[in-house]
Amino acid sequence: MKVGLFDHIGRADRPIATLYDERLRLFAEADEAGFYCVHIAEHHASPVNMAPSPSLFLAALARETRRIRLGPLCYLLTLYSPLRMIEEISMLDHLSNGRFECGVGRGVSPFELQYHNVDHARSRDIFIDAYKCIREGMAHGELTYAGPHYTYKNVPIELQPLQKPWPAFWYGSSNTVGATWAGEQGMHFAANGPTHFAKANIEAFRMALQARGGAEQPKAEFRGGCAIGALRNIVVADTDADAIRIARPAAKQHLESLNHLRAKQQQQCREEKAQSSADHAGMQRQAGGACFIAGAKCTTHRRRNASAHGARRQHLLQHDQREHQGHAGQRRYAEPAHIGGL
Repeated sequence: MKVGLFDHIGRADRPIATLYDERLRLFAEADEAGFYCVHIAEHHASPVNMAPSPSLFLAALARETRRIRLGPLCYLLTLYSPLRMIEEISMLDHLSNGRFECGVGRGVSPFELQYHNVDHARSRDIFIDAYKCIREGMAHGELTYAGPHYTYKNVPIELQPLQKPWPAFWYGSSNTVGATWAGEQGMHFAANGPTHFAKANIEAFRMALQARGGAEQPKAEFRGGCAIGALRNIVVADTDADAIRIARPAAKQHLESLNHLRAKQQQQCREEKAQSSADHAGMQRQAGGACFIAGAKCTTHRRRNASAHGARRQHLLQHDQREHQGHAGQRRYAEPAHIGGL
């Protein structure tokens, strides 16, 4: 077993520059102590992540460390140009002298994707198309690719990764659908969530990986060639009571940050529903109850019907279950990670 670090680099009660300096020193010390790797999260418009561009932070980290492997977990491929991503991955692999580990994903938060004008319901398809395109570009000196979302023709790829044909790909998942897909691709894997959830996801990953025949890029340091990580918060102190006292405020702040956008959206929904109720009462007095309104921004469906007596608009309040399911998979367990072989 090896131990690595996973970090959101969340907001703290000190200047952002200080936060960055502290993390760079921490990871440099982890490098000296023999930690295996460090993975950085990517989130947007949320206090949970003050380093929303993993590449920028990892470029600095690559020059401050010598042995520890490093990478994002994960790049949200739905938000990137595949061509730009090929170039950034290649640069970071050279800046780190071949220590880059490339975690990829679609984005767990529908709210963050929405802010970038990406439809969460289509994000898996976009992500898979981007992933295929990036691999195609890194494998050749020229990119020609035609997919449902990305198309390139005869684009010169002057910068390619140091590791051939590309750095090892990682995937993090809190559900068996993503875990199975990652196993089918021969990726390395990180599971999060409570133990029973993580166990189910790891088993789904292992089954798919075994059916495939093993990791695409085996790692000799892991039994079976595949790295499988379990994300866990770890606090060490002189006593259990001391550890709990230290961990409690940090865990509270982290969970509040993780759920910040969901809480913000729920508050907006409550406010808009209250306003809609007041507007509805006024309209009933004016229109005799012929107009029905609910939801505003919370609605996902709108139907307009016209009749011989005039126009009638119905706003159907229906929370998108897929969005809730996707957001329920938010990382609630993070930071230090145990990484074991298959």
